[in-house]
Amino acid sequence: MMGFQAAPAQLFYDFSLEEHVPADHLLRCIDRHLDLDSIRAQLKPYYSSTGRPSIDPELMMRMLIIGYSMGIRSERRLCEEVHLNLAYRWFCRLGLDGKVPNHSSFSKNRHGRFRQSDILRHLFETVVERCLAQGLVGAEGFAVDASLIAADANKQRSVPSAEWKTDEAKEDASRSVQEYLAVLDDAAFGAASPVTPKFISPSDPAAQWTGAHKGHAFFAYATNYLIDTDHGVILDVEATRAIRQAEVGASRTMIDRTENRFGLKPRYVVADSAYGSADNLAWLVKHKQIAPHIPVFDKSNRTDGTWSRDDFIWDGENDRYICPEGKELVRFR
Repeated sequence: MMGFQAAPAQLFYDFSLEEHVPADHLLRCIDRHLDLDSIRAQLKPYYSSTGRPSIDPELMMRMLIIGYSMGIRSERRLCEEVHLNLAYRWFCRLGLDGKVPNHSSFSKNRHGRFRQSDILRHLFETVVERCLAQGLVGAEGFAVDASLIAADANKQRSVPSAEWKTDEAKEDASRSVQEYLAVLDDAAFGAASPVTPKFISPSDPAAQWTGAHKGHAFFAYATNYLIDTDHGVILDVEATRAIRQAEVGASRTMIDRTENRFGLKPRYVVADSAYGSADNLAWLVKHKQIAPHIPVFDKSNRTDGTWSRDDFIWDGENDRYICPEGKELVRFR
């Protein structure tokens, strides 16, 4: 006989969130090692001493950790998921009836007191310190690489770089445009390279037009990571435009910052050929005394109509190279 599910008539329930979150749930593992005791002291100078109590900063931090751990990029969706998911409510200490903050609170705090206090970096570095204390970081070798993060910028609303005027953009500019204009001399953004991108997004000009994935080009940023090779612990993170010169500059920033902050200096650094420019290799070897395990950035094979290295013939008897037209390649002009 076919069963029928009826709404239960019970009026009161004895319900425990603790019992409904599996023992092996990822958030239980994270919560076991999470220490957020210092964030209130760090943020206290950035709150007013009068007025209504604010949203607990620990709650927002826990919600952001859920977003990062579960791949929820939208803060609007993050609030919806925390409202509905029992494990998320347990992790955020909300109980069954705790109120979830509005998604706009994240944007306001991220561009306000979170940025002013550098609290997210402080929280990140406390995690690194705990990894150091547990012996998870050997500091024998570091690896560095960058990942592309697609920007929320529409190609259809972009303009050719020749049509984008910096002076005109300053008038009635949005926050993202104002921030970009303010860091044009920063090595991670405007000063990273003299190369002008093909297209610029008027709403987010710091986003780089890139075809790095060898498919359709898109606007993106780069997140750069410095990783200890012993246990894969991320020691530092830096955001830049998605352009090779900015990523190389970020690797230097992270190596210097890790040495200054934690006293860690590796014996060698591992990276791909994007970091193998002569200038960067010289910086590692001569300035930092770090052995680079990096393929040399090779431009010997030309595709721009000029001759490649293999087109020249070596004349050993006269110690010179001869070009395809029979002329000597001179070292100095």
